[in-house]
Amino acid sequence: MAAAPASQTLSRGIRILEVLADGPLSIDDVAARLEVHRSIAYRLLRTLEDHRLVARNAAGLAALGPRMAALAAGVAHDLQAEALPELTAVANELGVTAFLAVLDGDEVITLTSVEPRHSVANVAQRPGTRHPVTAGAPGRAILAQLREAEWPQVSADLRAEVEESRARGFATSHDEVIPNLRSVAVPLVLRGRRPAALAVVHVASKHPDAEIATRLQSSASAIREALGG
Repeated sequence: MAAAPASQTLSRGIRILEVLADGPLSIDDVAARLEVHRSIAYRLLRTLEDHRLVARNAAGLAALGPRMAALAAGVAHDLQAEALPELTAVANELGVTAFLAVLDGDEVITLTSVEPRHSVANVAQRPGTRHPVTAGAPGRAILAQLREAEWPQVSADLRAEVEESRARGFATSHDEVIPNLRSVAVPLVLRGRRPAALAVVHVASKHPDAEIATRLQSSASAIREALGG
C-alpha cells in the first residue's frame, strides 16, 4: 500500500499540474480527476493561479500557466539547449514534430518539442506531456537502455518488441499513445543522466521509418558530442 503523502494539499496541487499537462480542464473535471469536492479543487486552482502556474484560457478552462514554461526550461537546461537546434532541424527537414523525452519513474515525459514550419497537418507534442514507459516508441527506446530488472511489469510481446528495437537501433509505434499517429524514436544515451530518447510523431510521412531513425541518430550523436557524453 502506498504511503500517505507528507502534505496532502501539496500533493493535490502537484497532481493538478500533472493532469493539466494533458490539456485544459474545467473545475468540475479537475475535481473529478482528484476525487475531491469542487470547492477544494477551486481553492487549489486559485492558489496555482496566484503563482502563475495555472491560467484560464479563452473558454474559461484551467490550463498550465506561463510560469510553468519558465520552470520547465530549467530542467536539464543544457540538454534542452543542445537538443533544441537538432529537433528544429529534424522537424523542418522531415516535416514532422520532433521532441526530446526522458524517463521519469515509470513514465516518459516530454521536455521540449518542435513543430515543423511548413506542414499540412502539424501534431502538437507539448512539453510536460507524459505517458507510461510501456507505451509508444520513446518508451521502447528508453526501455532498450535499461536492464530488465529495472523495467516495470511488461508483456511478453512488449519484451520482444523492445529487444527488436535494441537490435535495429530504433523503435516505432502506431496508434498507441495518441490515436492514428505514428512515432519513431532512437535512444539518447548520456553518461550520468537519466535515459532519454529523441523522437518524432506524425500522421503520415513520405520518409520511411528507417530514414527518420537515421536522421534522429545523427542528432543524438551531435547532442552526445556537445555534452561530452
